[in-house]
Amino acid sequence: MAKAFLLDMDGVLIRGNTMIARADEFVGRLLEKEVPFMVLTNNSRFAPADHHARLKKIGLDIPAENIFTSALSTARFLQKQKPGGRAYVIGEAGMFAALHEAGYTITEHDPDYVVVGETVSYSFEAITTAIRLIADGARFIATNPDVTGPTERGIEPACGAVTALITAATGATPYYLGKPN
Repeated sequence: MAKAFLLDMDGVLIRGNTMIARADEFVGRLLEKEVPFMVLTNNSRFAPADHHARLKKIGLDIPAENIFTSALSTARFLQKQKPGGRAYVIGEAGMFAALHEAGYTITEHDPDYVVVGETVSYSFEAITTAIRLIADGARFIATNPDVTGPTERGIEPACGAVTALITAATGATPYYLGKPN
C-alpha cells in the first residue's frame, strides 16, 4: 500500500449525495491501517466539519481534519497576498467561514478581491455586483475552474461556468485556487 493518499471527493468518493460503491471500504481500510490521507474537494460550499457530517450521513466517515476544500486554499492564498483584506464573495458558508478565519472582511464596498465559489443560489444581482467591482479594479479570484459538477441527477453548472459569464462581461480572467491548481 502507498505511504499516503490524496483523494478527490466529487465523482471519486461521492456523486452529489450518493457514495460511490465501496468508497467506504477503501476509506475504512486507510483509517484502520493508519495510512495518512487527505480528501481534496473543489466544493467550497461547506466547511470541513460540515463535509464530515454530510459524508457520515451517507456512510462515509472521513474526519474533518482529512478534508481540504478549495475555500481553504483560496482563503490561505488571499491571507498571504493581503493579510486583513476585503472581499466580495459569491458563495456559501464554507467560503465565508474560511475567509473570516483568515482575517478577511466580507464587503461589497471597495473590496480588494471578488471571490467566486460554489453555490446553488447564484443570483443575477450578485453576479452584476461582481462584474461592477471587477470593472472598478477588484482582483478576480475563483475557487476552481470546474464548469460542471457531478450529481446523482447528472451534471450541473459549477464555479467555472459562472466565472465564464463574468469573464465575458469584464474581459478579466480569474485566478483559480482549487484543483488542479
